Formats: sequence, structure tokens, C-alpha cells
Amino acid sequence: MSINIPNILTVIRILLTPLFVIFLLRDMFSFALLVFSIAAISDGLDGLLARYFNQYSVLGAYLDPIADKLLLVSAFVSLAVLKIIPPWLTVIVISRDILIVTGISIFAITDIHIEMKPSLVSKCTTVAQLSTIFLTLLDPQIPGAHIIKSSLFWITAGLTITSGLHYIYFGLNVLQNASGKN
Repeated sequence: MSINIPNILTVIRILLTPLFVIFLLRDMFSFALLVFSIAAISDGLDGLLARYFNQYSVLGAYLDPIADKLLLVSAFVSLAVLKIIPPWLTVIVISRDILIVTGISIFAITDIHIEMKPSLVSKCTTVAQLSTIFLTLLDPQIPGAHIIKSSLFWITAGLTITSGLHYIYFGLNVLQNASGKN
């Protein structure tokens, strides 16, 4: 197994997450925004480099979604605890992630092998979630941005729910087709 640049970027994103949370909890929003931005850029960059240089790996296939979920869940939980974003949005984001992990676990337990690729709605959900955190961190106290933030909260919630339902539909189809083969 060789270490490649996309995997190094993914590990860096994992290591940046605790630093990001520490900055948030110390009310150092500028530094939190910087760390979050670097992590978000590394997310796009690792995928781009993996495609461009054909550096896909099994390790990367597992680490990348873990790094994404770790960063986003940490951000949503921290900002909800700080009462900067609504807790209901955090519950929706975390519930979808738990749903996905549960589905993957069921496939592993039942020895069903699938190739998971993010759907378009899932990619849009990730962009909305990242945008929500980014805009919130720009300045959590911008008075005029309340309407924009509120709209983005609802858009993020809608996309997250839609994505979760899409994964449920996909998972049930996979399970039904697998049971039909037995």
C-alpha cells in the first residue's frame, strides 16, 4: 500500500477537526473559519487529485467520508451548543449520517457488497452543509444576514432530508434485490 496525496489531504482534514472545534469553543471564529476553509478546500482537492492522477485507494474510499462526517458533525454540534445554529438542523444532519452508517453496517453484516458513490443530491447536500457552516462562521452576529442564514438553514435541512430519503430508497432496493437472489 502506498501513501498518496489525496489520502494525506484526507488525514490532514481529520487532524484539523479538533483544532477547528477548539477555536469555536474559544470564540475564535476567524481562526475557526480559516481552519474550516482549509479543511473544506482539502475535501474538494483530494477528490480532484484522486481523479486527475488516478490515485483512488481503498483506504481513501473509507477515510474520505469519515473525514467529511467528522468535520461536518463537529461543526454542527459545536455551533448548536454555542446556540449559533438551530439545534433542529443539527439533529437532521446527524440523523442522516447515522442512517447512512447504519445502512452500510447492515450491508456489511449481511455480506452485501455495493459500490457507494455519492448521488447528485448527496453532493448538493454536502455543499449546502459546508456553505451553512461557512456563512455562519463568517460572522455569527451579522444582523442583516439573518434572513440569508435562515433560508440556508431550511435549504440545508430540505436537501439533507431528501438525501436521506434517497439513501433509504437505494438501500431498500439493494436489500430487496439481494434477498431475491437467495
